[in-house]
Amino acid sequence: MAKKEITEQFKIMAPGGQATPAPPLGPVLGAKGVNPGQFIQQFNAATGALNGKVVGCVVTVYSDRSFEFEIKSSPASVLIKEAAGVPKGSGEPNKTKVGKITSEQVRKIAEEKLVDLNASSIESAMRVIEGTARSMGVVVEG
Repeated sequence: MAKKEITEQFKIMAPGGQATPAPPLGPVLGAKGVNPGQFIQQFNAATGALNGKVVGCVVTVYSDRSFEFEIKSSPASVLIKEAAGVPKGSGEPNKTKVGKITSEQVRKIAEEKLVDLNASSIESAMRVIEGTARSMGVVVEG
């Protein structure tokens, strides 16, 4: 069998297990040559356990219009907002603080994100997560 040629590779973010072919996801997929109905069905089956948690996904489209996708972990900002129990980050993170998280919560987030981060150890991954938290106006205690 001949090797399939990659025509496009792109990233999307969608709620796990609850994605729909309605805008904004459907039109993006259609424009890239992916059948939205097929993709949504496979994506929701693969992410059913996440139930609404936003996840990243890398989609690879081949010349015969077939596709593969790789599920990534949720963005760090989503995990930090969830841990701090805040609806959104601060508009002025240097002046206005919106929440607090502990070092243990940072470690847990860093362990979950370690495969997707550009970090070699859990300590360096924790520093990346702490920096993201600071830029959102979330204080890291401990």
